[in-house]
Amino acid sequence: MSKSSSPRTIKAPPQVGIVSLGCPKALVDSERILTSLRSEGYAISPSYDGADVVIVNTCGFLDSAKAESLDAIGEAMAENGRVIVTGCMGVEEDRIRAEHPGILAVTGPHQYEQVVAAVHDAVPPVHDPYVDLVPPQGIKLTPRHYAYLKISEGCNHTCSFCIIPSMRGKLKSRPVAAVLREAEKLAAAGVKELLVISQDTSAYGVDLKHAASPWRGRDYDARLYDLCDGLGELGLWVRLHYVYPYPAVDKIIPLMAEGKILPYLDIPFQHASPGILRAMRRPANQEKVLERIAAWRGICPEIAIRSTFIVGFPGETDADFEFLLQWLEEAQLDRVGCFRFEPVQGAAANALSGAIPDEVKEERWRRFMAAQRKISAKKLQARIGQTLDVLIDEETEDGARGRSYADAPEIDGAVHLQTSGHRKPGAVARAKITGADDYDLWARPV
Repeated sequence: MSKSSSPRTIKAPPQVGIVSLGCPKALVDSERILTSLRSEGYAISPSYDGADVVIVNTCGFLDSAKAESLDAIGEAMAENGRVIVTGCMGVEEDRIRAEHPGILAVTGPHQYEQVVAAVHDAVPPVHDPYVDLVPPQGIKLTPRHYAYLKISEGCNHTCSFCIIPSMRGKLKSRPVAAVLREAEKLAAAGVKELLVISQDTSAYGVDLKHAASPWRGRDYDARLYDLCDGLGELGLWVRLHYVYPYPAVDKIIPLMAEGKILPYLDIPFQHASPGILRAMRRPANQEKVLERIAAWRGICPEIAIRSTFIVGFPGETDADFEFLLQWLEEAQLDRVGCFRFEPVQGAAANALSGAIPDEVKEERWRRFMAAQRKISAKKLQARIGQTLDVLIDEETEDGARGRSYADAPEIDGAVHLQTSGHRKPGAVARAKITGADDYDLWARPV
């Protein structure tokens, strides 16, 4: 007869809350932090009350984003009191501590190990080696059916309005096999859409000298084409974000035409006037960009192009702005966002002459958005009668809301699906477009 033993005492796992601000790249950082903590036995708290410590992942790209970050830190301090700050604004530790002196720790962007170490100091881990606490794909903050896939950190550009390189450093690409293995795990976990992100997706692998690594019995080079070719083997929606219009992009358009990746490009053009682009330190030959867009549409007519622009940049004249509006009309982009220029502490653009008054920025922003609204409405009206695949994001009272290949989550439009059947998030419905407004489509299942 075996000797009896007393039951093993299991301590309650420490609880960690997180507030994630800023762009999808910051969201991926939050996911990595949570994955690491979860693997050590920490539980994730959905509220301030239940958390033993709260992490605030900040954004520091614009002054308004910094203000939002400081407000979020203040709220976490008021509601919980045990707060660790990380992310892009973490490089301004003195400012953060001046406003919130009780912060436990402050770390900069993508300093995962330092964040985890700070959590260890605040509340030591209680690990149970008999329980697998982390799914293979890690902890995700997005809905189960889509995920962001970060392929690199940092950026080699010196755009005058941006301080990202000073915060996140130079380009540092992940080995291509590591990216493909992560994508494979996400696919196995039920993810239907991968959103490829970085600071400069087109430059992927340059710092690695395009070194090859093996995946599924084949060597892939650390190049955008090889990466897209490999991701296309997984049978998922693959959507590219933050793509600069380098010649390397031309090579991936045939993959879109073949259906291996989505015919969708997110390209931050920022402006069109050559003078403003030079002041921004951006590629200035927009005529060639228009020629390239036309060539892409010749290879893949269904390609959807989204972009972002800045109006009211220092020195922007009425002629510069009119040039931008004319270029926008010629380009006929599918999805467009626009920002009023905002000085960012530490950015070279702050030293430029010719500051634009706020009322002029506002007037130009309104004119820009009105011009793009007409383009968007016309392009969506042309969709009526087409049949598209719709990836369902959520069920609604009238049916379901989802997206076509031309719509990225959070930033683009939606497809409203009229159906009496259940359409669970992550399902793909074949639907005929029956109506449109300026930004959204309506459809019925086929």
